[in-house]
Amino acid sequence: MKVIASHNGMKAVELAWDRLLAGADAVEACVSGVTLVEDDPDELTVGYGGLPNEDGVVELDAAVMNGRTRQGAGVAGLQRVRHPARVAQRLMEQTTRVLLVGEGALAFARANGFPEEELLTDRARRMWLYWKRTRSQHDDWLPPPRDEDLEVQTWFDRHFYRNPESTATGTVHCAARDRQDDFGCVTSTSGHAFKLPGRVGDSPILGAGLYADNEAGTCGSIGHGEANLQHLSSFAVVERLRCGDTLEQAAMTVLKRVVDHCPEHLRDARGRPKFNLQLFIMSASEEHLGAAIWPGKQIAVGDAGGHRLEPCISYFDAEGEQ
Repeated sequence: MKVIASHNGMKAVELAWDRLLAGADAVEACVSGVTLVEDDPDELTVGYGGLPNEDGVVELDAAVMNGRTRQGAGVAGLQRVRHPARVAQRLMEQTTRVLLVGEGALAFARANGFPEEELLTDRARRMWLYWKRTRSQHDDWLPPPRDEDLEVQTWFDRHFYRNPESTATGTVHCAARDRQDDFGCVTSTSGHAFKLPGRVGDSPILGAGLYADNEAGTCGSIGHGEANLQHLSSFAVVERLRCGDTLEQAAMTVLKRVVDHCPEHLRDARGRPKFNLQLFIMSASEEHLGAAIWPGKQIAVGDAGGHRLEPCISYFDAEGEQ
């Protein structure tokens, strides 16, 4: 048995591991773990407290997949329900459908008894208002005073304005292999901060944000959602494993594809992607690996040896060279 997750998924790993020990299947263990992250108001791009779209509305996406049956399901643009991963699980278990969006996803959640609530926390609201006031000098908003909200200003200076394409990396992914040697995986997000209303990224799409197949392994991906959608990164990695690649070979092959086909407007002065993309992989032999375009990222791991963070390998090194 083993659990892996994105760097922000240590609590998810710990709970998922406990659930596996108690006999839960991989999907149920991962959904239980991800629910903890969805409940955390300090995790700015997942669940309750996630940053809203440009209209100030929190829209959540999530998907689950079962590696034994190859069945999965996702929900996208879900409003007023903080646990999209659990809703996606219900969709997989109760229907023959793979994706529900917007009002349809909300109606399904209501039918299953999920409570509705305001998901925009005070902290996320302040960040949204700060973004509105600093995004343009040609509309109704005045720039905020420099000393008005130092916490928010510091966050924007360190994260958003340095690289707007990196703000979706709070997406959480969790995957596990249970006592029956079945894989299961979950990805959940509130998407790119201040996105266009209705924008859907990779997280709720099977093959992009996640993929699981008992015969080959599992992969989840977070980062620049459009790149994942265009390259179906998670599916591509699992297929490389099926064809006999090592985990590192599979990861580097897919990351090279993303780097080589990066749109011009998302390249830096040296032609490299200005965004990051991370892969979290486990093979059918329970080897695991975290990989990213840029260095400094981590993968969370839980197994008989304990719970820990391990460094990801990267396509570029610290000097920006391949």
